[in-house]
Amino acid sequence: MTASVAPKLLPAAEERTVTLLGATGSIGASTIDLLRRDRRRYRVAALTAGRNVPALAQLAREFNARLAVVADPAVFADLKAALSGSGVQVAAGPDAIVEAASYPADWVMAGISGAVGLKSTLAAVERGATVALANKECLVCAGGLFMRHVAAAGATVLPVDSEHNALFQALAAGERDEVRRVILTASGGPFRTWSREQLKSVTPEQALRHPNWSMGPKVTVDSATLMNKGLELIEAHHLFGLPPEQIDVLVHPQSVVHGMVEFQDGSVVAQLGAPDMRIPIAHCLAWPQRMAVPASRLDLAQLGSLTFEQPDLARFPALALARQALEAGGAAPTVLNAANEVAVAEFMTGGLGFAEIPRLVEAVLAAADREGLTSEPDTADAAVAIDHVARTLARDLLPEVAANAH
Repeated sequence: MTASVAPKLLPAAEERTVTLLGATGSIGASTIDLLRRDRRRYRVAALTAGRNVPALAQLAREFNARLAVVADPAVFADLKAALSGSGVQVAAGPDAIVEAASYPADWVMAGISGAVGLKSTLAAVERGATVALANKECLVCAGGLFMRHVAAAGATVLPVDSEHNALFQALAAGERDEVRRVILTASGGPFRTWSREQLKSVTPEQALRHPNWSMGPKVTVDSATLMNKGLELIEAHHLFGLPPEQIDVLVHPQSVVHGMVEFQDGSVVAQLGAPDMRIPIAHCLAWPQRMAVPASRLDLAQLGSLTFEQPDLARFPALALARQALEAGGAAPTVLNAANEVAVAEFMTGGLGFAEIPRLVEAVLAAADREGLTSEPDTADAAVAIDHVARTLARDLLPEVAANAH
């Protein structure tokens, strides 16, 4: 565990103020469920959503939030009307989302998915808050920049992803220089046993049927391609200060062992739990203490066995592409993420086949390298600019990749 991940242990307060960035998404819904179970300890400061006004207004009233913000200015009037007379401040637009992250609160859930969540999460970090990080893109698009800001502000970053949260807990068993390697586990998704021929005909509906986890559409598709695990490789590198060669991946279909740390003496410390996002969220919400969670209890006798296998990079090349981007460094991870977001969106609307998702990402990485788009972003605006250029490249290359589907 590096000092930049958890520079200090915070005493448990009698009351903790919280802000939820992305309150109406899947991570937000799980966090809300936990907040409802301990209203005495947690008070909501600010809530944000993309454009789901009814859900946001209901939550703002229920928790007596001080501020409610929608990212889409077009629905501001609807939010204002929905919260009229409630005493809740309202705002709209990307800048207002960043301001919500800057709003005074002890603990911030960074649950806005995609590169659009970078600036708001950085704003929470820069005021030294405790940030529960569910946004992968902060570390994938601008990991070096992000962790430098964490260290400079003395902020505390707690990983929400089940795998990184597992590593965070397991790393506490030893010192950083005693770690030999860490192992991220992957369920393998719904197509773990499918042939390459079968993968050519995958539909969005099939890709969204994850065997173990209930997640948002984007991350569910990423889990099916194993790109999700590739992004987590990059995250682990930045979160824990580990070189790529010290981060491994194993496919574990039962999703019970979420992460393992192997120490120099041969000891392997693992974190296990039911596949329920409320478990890692609760760990972050109550940290450094723990709280009761209504998740299923782990019954190993009933499970009977846990299995592990190496990921098949021939059938799921996205994982290999992510590792290559991590090893290349610079802007490669930023480009990888942007291209993947475009590819997944096109797949969901029928513009691209499932097997072509990694092919488009690979084509964009190659084009970005040819065009010299290699410098690591040193500001949030630079990261957003690279993201924008990579998305443009992806859209330009899309027709060719789609036409050459095979």
